[in-house]
Amino acid sequence: MTVIAPTHGAWLTSRRLRAQGLSLALGLWIIYAWVLATPGLRDRNGLIKGTDFLHFYTLGALARAHRGADLYNMQTQTELLGERVPAAAGTVYLPLYGPQVSLLFAPFAALPYSVALVAWLLCSTLLYAVCAYAVWKTCPNLQPYGATVFWIAAAYPAYFNLIAWGQTSALALACFTGTYLLLRRGQLFVAGLALGCLVFKPQLGLAVAFVFCWMRAGRVVLGGLVSSSAQLLLGWLYYGTSVMRDYAVHLVHVRSVFPVLEPRLAQTHCLRTFWQMLIPMPRSVWGLYAISAAAVLWLTVACWRSALPLALRYSALLIATVLISPHLTVYDLVILAPAILLIAEWTVGRQAAPLSRWFVITLYLVYLLPLVGTLARWTHVQGSVVAMLILLYLMWRVRETEAARFLARDASEF
Repeated sequence: MTVIAPTHGAWLTSRRLRAQGLSLALGLWIIYAWVLATPGLRDRNGLIKGTDFLHFYTLGALARAHRGADLYNMQTQTELLGERVPAAAGTVYLPLYGPQVSLLFAPFAALPYSVALVAWLLCSTLLYAVCAYAVWKTCPNLQPYGATVFWIAAAYPAYFNLIAWGQTSALALACFTGTYLLLRRGQLFVAGLALGCLVFKPQLGLAVAFVFCWMRAGRVVLGGLVSSSAQLLLGWLYYGTSVMRDYAVHLVHVRSVFPVLEPRLAQTHCLRTFWQMLIPMPRSVWGLYAISAAAVLWLTVACWRSALPLALRYSALLIATVLISPHLTVYDLVILAPAILLIAEWTVGRQAAPLSRWFVITLYLVYLLPLVGTLARWTHVQGSVVAMLILLYLMWRVRETEAARFLARDASEF
């Protein structure tokens, strides 16, 4: 969703980006439609249509039957999904989501699987569209490029994977988008409430928790604690203490099931798996992950302590969220949609600023590289992670330029 002004080079003009977005969107969605155009619930690759949604559908069925004891029982869930969706018999999912997630999908489980899947994909698309539109409306420099933004958004590889996998990452995008809009309005406690809703994907809350605690943003932290506690309390009230205990045990021991959780490592995009693909030695991987994650958090905090506009500071936070998450699959990259728009907005408005050209190139790569992420199976280097690290570094570098600009403006006004 990056929009570049014509002065940044002929290959990145708005017109060319619009053509690229249109071509990519048509290509991706035509292929997707062709893959799904089969009788029954199996696509041309032999996979169940909706992929991960089948797991959420099963969790919803357990919630409707009030079968909390089975929320973390793989064998029972496999049997149940075979009964509800015979075409998917034998499919196994690793149960790790909090109990409250099953309550969200209980209404969908009341429908036939194919109808429920269409309804969920429509909900995800609507959330994505609303979030993209809401952020775009805050970007005055991008207003003339509405058509370009539309096609680039439609072709965003992360969004394509979100729909292809039937995942829940649009909910996380809504949390992050709402937080940004509320921070702009100075509603810190309510922004924290939005952030706390991320507890259903706790790995996405690590960076925000660290940064806002470090910055002593008490109202944001308090709001996050309130909403996350309320969400977990809902699960506890519905299922009871034993289910919450099961969830805690599975969450604490999640590291031991990473090999099962990540059968296709090349489709992950975070620092831990970056090092795992590059250096397949477990002890070294965790050490390198800890060091690089600490560096990312240091850069992010430095951005937040600077005179950078909120748009860039928040973009840095979203990038850090992706990088330090111990588990992040390609569809979760949809949370970077606001960052891509906000950085593009800043770049268009600062065409003469130092490093702006590098911002453009790196942002383009952050957007596009997830499309070819599976190449990491052979290269053992996940290019998207490298591009995100460079983009975060560029924001850290430009903070001094922004500080000087603000000082010059204040001096002229004085």
